[in-house]
Amino acid sequence: MKHLTAVALALASGIGAALAQDKPVDLKFSHWVPATHPIVKASEQWADSIKKASNGTINITIYPAQQLGKAFDHYDMARDGIADITYANPGYTPGRFPVIAAGELPFLLANAKEGSAALDSWYRKYAPKEMAEVRFCLAFVHDPGTFHSTRKKIVVPADVAGMKIRPAGATIARFVTLLGGANVQASAVEARDVLEKNVADGITFPWGSIVLFGMDKVLKYHIDTALYTSVQTWVMNKAKYEAMSPAQKKVIDDHCTTEWALKIATPWADFEAGGRDKIKAIAGQEVYPLTPDQFALWRAAAQPLIGEWAEPMRKVGYDPKAALDELKGSAAKYNSAY
Repeated sequence: MKHLTAVALALASGIGAALAQDKPVDLKFSHWVPATHPIVKASEQWADSIKKASNGTINITIYPAQQLGKAFDHYDMARDGIADITYANPGYTPGRFPVIAAGELPFLLANAKEGSAALDSWYRKYAPKEMAEVRFCLAFVHDPGTFHSTRKKIVVPADVAGMKIRPAGATIARFVTLLGGANVQASAVEARDVLEKNVADGITFPWGSIVLFGMDKVLKYHIDTALYTSVQTWVMNKAKYEAMSPAQKKVIDDHCTTEWALKIATPWADFEAGGRDKIKAIAGQEVYPLTPDQFALWRAAAQPLIGEWAEPMRKVGYDPKAALDELKGSAAKYNSAY
């Protein structure tokens, strides 16, 4: 035992010595959410942990609020080196990432914390191929979102017909189309503007961010149910990662894990969940539950989305049933199954 302890200490001191001799690395981490968003605070804590673990040789600067580029461009920004690490929403580029889009299917992941662990753990098998242009770090989901509208109350799926909806991502956009609605494409930071100008009649969004982005000033009706989750990722420029020393790469790898996905998701999940009570307390807002029969209509209406998700999966060489069963198994393992 003493021998093993000595070996462990020697290895640890060796890694520490290697880090101390490494060249400093400065990384730009780009976000599209505002600086007040809880995901930015979580990013700062992640960056601080990396700096400490690397003995100060890896320094990460956070650039929130689309300072380095538009929300829809963040995956390509990491690929092209415009930023070294980016917060990329795969759903902002429809059809490009069919595998991870499974995390957006309605009524699949019931929560954000355990759901993030379930998604991240499952997706690690697929990320090297689907996101081959970058180095995948981690994936997570936000607290389940729902439909919110301005002038017309949405209760059953048929109510969406004829409405203009800003969807959360590609999967929900398709859902809106299936229900007879029209999609209005806008990033989260642009969403209030399209609602305020009546370009959109409603939106699918998590609760806390409705208040954060000021949309409670223009929205009135809110379905009180957990409808869907939206998939989020952190990705890194490959060349920047490869230029690091082995010890520095290990520090990054140790911070790109399922455990860290859960840590990152937790404060955002708590923030979003708390938003529902904030909206309920605002005069003029109507937050309403669904009856069992109404809820059943929504679940039935969402079923075709599974088949539509499966088709592009087959085209890229995967068995969609096996992949979805694996994700459901991961959700059950992490207590996040719907």
